[in-house]
Amino acid sequence: MSVRFKVVIPARYASTRLPGKPLLDIAGKPMIAHVCARAQEADADEIIVATDDERIFQTVTALGIKAVMTRADHQSGTERIAEVARLCGWADDTIIVNLQGDEPLIPPAYIRDTAEALAGQQQAGIATLAAKITDPEEIFNPNAVKVVLNQAGYALYFSRAPIPWDRDAFTQPNGAPSGKMPYLRHIGMYAYTVDFLNRYCFWDASLLESIESLEQLRILWHGESIRVHIVDKTPSAGVDTKEDLLRVEQVLRLDR
Repeated sequence: MSVRFKVVIPARYASTRLPGKPLLDIAGKPMIAHVCARAQEADADEIIVATDDERIFQTVTALGIKAVMTRADHQSGTERIAEVARLCGWADDTIIVNLQGDEPLIPPAYIRDTAEALAGQQQAGIATLAAKITDPEEIFNPNAVKVVLNQAGYALYFSRAPIPWDRDAFTQPNGAPSGKMPYLRHIGMYAYTVDFLNRYCFWDASLLESIESLEQLRILWHGESIRVHIVDKTPSAGVDTKEDLLRVEQVLRLDR
C-alpha cells in the first residue's frame, strides 16, 4: 500500500537528565540528524522538526531539514505537532507520524507501518504500534506499558500493570502466564490525522491518564478509538541517560 504521510519530530532543548539532548553528538553527528535520517529512510513526503529552541532550529536547517519554531508552553509533543499542522495549513485528512527526537535507532519500517495502519481503516484518527512480550518479567515491569486489543485490532486499554490479569496462572507459586493469549507491549509511536489533532487539543486531561501517567488514555477516556498495529519486536530504547547515549553510539558506529 502506497501511503503519503508527513513526519514531525518534536525536539526540546530542556531535559532534566540530558540537557540539549537533540544536539548531543552520536558517532560524529547530532542526535537529531540520526532521527531525521530514519524519517528519510521511511520515505516520508515531508519531514519537519518542531522545536522551541533557536539552537536546534539552526542545527536542523543547516542539515537541509525543515524546522518550525513552536511555542514553549506546550504540555506534550502532540500539542506541538498540532501547532505545526496549523502553521503549515495541512488538510484535515493529512497523516502525520510523531517521531520522537530521541529515537535514533527506530526502524524506518516502523515509521511507515504506523502511517499505513492509520490509512488502512476508517474508525480511528490515530494509530500506534505494539509488539508481543517474550520475557515474562516484562509483563510485571511498570516501565513496560501493556495494551489489550479488541478483536478488530483497536485498543481497549493501556496500563503499566500486567493486563490482562491471568487470574488462574498468576495465583500459582511461579506466577507465570498461561500463554492463552499474547501479552503486548505498547510502542510509543503515533500517526494522527490533522482532524484528530484539532479535536484532541480541546480535550481536558483525564483522571485515568493522571493515575497511570499515560497520555494515550485521554483518547480512550473521550470515547475515541486507537488502531494498534503489531510489529515483530520492540525497538531499541531511546536516549534518556548517558548510558543510553553510549549504547546508541556503539550501535551506530558499528553500522557505519
